[in-house]
Amino acid sequence: MPRLDHDTQPGLLPSFKQRTRAAWDTFSDFALRDNVLEVAVGLIIAAAFTAVVSSFVDGIISPIISLLPFLDRNLEEKFAVLRQGPGYEERGYNTLKQALDDGAVVMAYGDFLSKIIRFLVVALALFVIARVYGWAAGDSVIKRQVKCKACRKRISEKV
Repeated sequence: MPRLDHDTQPGLLPSFKQRTRAAWDTFSDFALRDNVLEVAVGLIIAAAFTAVVSSFVDGIISPIISLLPFLDRNLEEKFAVLRQGPGYEERGYNTLKQALDDGAVVMAYGDFLSKIIRFLVVALALFVIARVYGWAAGDSVIKRQVKCKACRKRISEKV
């Protein structure tokens, strides 16, 4: 196959550089906008906040709930056996891990309830933070839904 001289060879490298530069400029315009950075910082703070709330629920709230008379062990360990495994007749199941290791089909409702409690604590904490911010800044973040008189749709109205 004959080779082309440098003079007759099409300009692949400059075209590639231009496209790469244009792609980088577009990406940097998108990634470095203020609202994208704010969302990134918000997600990082939310992850840290979730870790703190999870620790609070696991270390403080769940043990208190476990003291209720109808809950005789940790909330995460509450489960119902839907189909027994081969070793159930001999010894039964004391923990969720034993049931799963034996091949039983279980409904782990304790873990679900624990996650609901964790969600409610996060929601309550965020509500309190929004109310305190609204009180301190004089600008309410929490919006009430009202029916629009013109179109009859529900729209947000600042409290």
